[in-house]
Amino acid sequence: MVEIDIEKENKAIAKEYKELLRISYQTLSAEDKKLIRKAFDLAVESHQDQRRKSGEAYVFHPIAVAKIVASEIGLGATGIAAALMHDVVEDTDVTVADIERMFNPKVAQLVEGLTKISKVQKDLNVSMQAENFRKMLLTLNDDVRVILIKLADRLHNMQTMESMPEHKQIKIASETLYIYAPLAHRLGLYNIKTQLEDLGLKYTEPKVYNDIVSKIKETKEEQDAYIKDISEVLKKSLDEEQLDYIIKGRPKSIYSIRRKMKAQNVTFDEVYDKFALRIVYKSNPHDEKFFAWKIYSIVTDHYRPSPSRLRDWISSPKSTGYEALHITVMGPKGRWVEIQIRSERMDEIAEKGYAAHYKYKQGANEESGLDVWLNLLREALENSESNAVDFVEDFKMNLYAKEIFVFTPKGEIRSLPKGATSLDFAFSIHSEIGIKTRGTRVNGKLVPLNTELKSGDQVEVITSPNQKPTSNWLDYVTTSRAKNKIRNVLNENTKKIAEDGKELLTRKLRQLKISLSEQVINELVNYFKLKTSLDLFYRVGIGSIENQHLKDYAAQKSNTLMNFFKVKIKRPHQTADDDINKPEISSNYDMLVFGPDQDRLNYKLSSCCNPIPGDEVFGFVSINEGIKVHKKDCPNAISLQSNYAYRIILAKWIDSTQQEFKASLEITGMDSMGLTNELTKVISNNMHVNIQSISLSGEAGIFNGQLTVIVQNNQILKKLIENIKKIDGVDKVSRVNL
Repeated sequence: MVEIDIEKENKAIAKEYKELLRISYQTLSAEDKKLIRKAFDLAVESHQDQRRKSGEAYVFHPIAVAKIVASEIGLGATGIAAALMHDVVEDTDVTVADIERMFNPKVAQLVEGLTKISKVQKDLNVSMQAENFRKMLLTLNDDVRVILIKLADRLHNMQTMESMPEHKQIKIASETLYIYAPLAHRLGLYNIKTQLEDLGLKYTEPKVYNDIVSKIKETKEEQDAYIKDISEVLKKSLDEEQLDYIIKGRPKSIYSIRRKMKAQNVTFDEVYDKFALRIVYKSNPHDEKFFAWKIYSIVTDHYRPSPSRLRDWISSPKSTGYEALHITVMGPKGRWVEIQIRSERMDEIAEKGYAAHYKYKQGANEESGLDVWLNLLREALENSESNAVDFVEDFKMNLYAKEIFVFTPKGEIRSLPKGATSLDFAFSIHSEIGIKTRGTRVNGKLVPLNTELKSGDQVEVITSPNQKPTSNWLDYVTTSRAKNKIRNVLNENTKKIAEDGKELLTRKLRQLKISLSEQVINELVNYFKLKTSLDLFYRVGIGSIENQHLKDYAAQKSNTLMNFFKVKIKRPHQTADDDINKPEISSNYDMLVFGPDQDRLNYKLSSCCNPIPGDEVFGFVSINEGIKVHKKDCPNAISLQSNYAYRIILAKWIDSTQQEFKASLEITGMDSMGLTNELTKVISNNMHVNIQSISLSGEAGIFNGQLTVIVQNNQILKKLIENIKKIDGVDKVSRVNL
């Protein structure tokens, strides 16, 4: 047992408190400091007997959360006090009513919102997890600061996860990447988003994370020198123009480097813009735009810009409030470098998000992008028709969506997610307009409803009072708002048709001397291979189940019971056959062991990522197909580990000599004579590798190849890839999911 020096600990706690007041982003009045002191005293007293898993006093956690809230998010005294007390109600006898009495209703409301979130049960099945996430977001209705403090809480938990068991680390990190990082992104908290993503990667893919970290360290000196070269060139010209500015280098986050490596199938060395340069200038509000373009002009005098990579978020800020000019230029040694140009105000909004946005708003009554987004979010949350899992997926899609800016016929600008269609635009104006949309014009030309919009398009909606949505409309839209509205209208129509269908069915069966009962409904649902009684009544209502179909059913009625049992008995055989034909490899070899006791269990290799022996893997207990084995970097891994942590089991390979596996490689390079010959020679010289298929195509001096080989494990595959890379003319070899 470690001896704890209480006096030393108390000094450390007092020091943290002083630091908290010092780093506060907002200027604190004497009244504010009194409020924070009171909250601090209550937190210390309430948590005095608690310790964290690492052994340190628990109160260090709420203080650390309050520090993040104060400096990185920029909330004021109310937010800081709520952060200090965010665990008090959950962990001690203090109630929300006590806090309201001791402080004020606002602080109590924030603490109550945070307590509600922490009561969300963990380790539930996915639909419960999604439902809880929906409830958590409902606290936005009370006060967005609840979510901001929750993000600070999650960030500190991620920073201090070393003492936790591995399965918990993976669960929390996956949930962070799945939900909290996108939320931070959407609220404009780029610093926090980056930290959450990097820490998420650290625990979900530790090997990859450590590899990138060590490579960044190796190249740091060279990169610093490179940035210094560019800075010195620019400084000379910026100083001549008498601008007040600072230039800072900003390495790309570990997570974004990993994402690039994955998306473009490249190695660390091949990721070209691993760092950016940021020029932050002082300016009064009137000259901000002028100075930004002046700096742009100076930068492009020295370095050639890439025209396709200019991002002007000053003329059209992102809906998170983010403003900046981004240009990608060709720097020395033929390297692309991103240069970001921001005023001090823009820089603060980019770092602090929500709080800074309001600091500079100064009572303006125009709805900010964040307010608009929060209103849309509330609307989606309160829509009880939407399935919770679909909701989370839609929500995430809209969180990460890039934006486009389109114009109404009157010239008003509207922001929509990239990929939005002209029908999405109609719903973004008003759901009633969306529902009555008969057609759309883009730039004066009549276009289909599913036309994808581009920034700068001017869109006009043509409505008709008789128009009704059809089920095809769900394929025409991408935004969750439009999907929810269309689903609601379709559900109402379906229910109405089904009610009429039920009456019609009762009459038709009566003519066949059959009375409608629960048993008959179940038999009919099975007979027509449907899922629910609603499907049955709806199909009768629209006339797709006709009189003849019902007569056939009545003729078989006497044998229905026998047929029902036959179907039940046959079903397992059919699924067994289906399994044989599925593109998955079923294996009974002792190739993998599961769990801490290294049990040997039956499993299937998942077809979404095709693991082969030697890959880092985990087991997932599926409902119908037993244990499915996924690679740790499988595209579905984060979602599974976040939503179904209770069904994840540890897995590792112990023997790889008894079975062969299929792996697919993609090869690109410069076309040259005899390349196919050279390729087949290299493969046949590799022991234990058989070619299953090979296809090469060349165009204008470039060739692309697909090669499927049979190997025993990934060591053999790695060796093969290395040897193919050595062939003259080959540029890139990467493994792809089959």
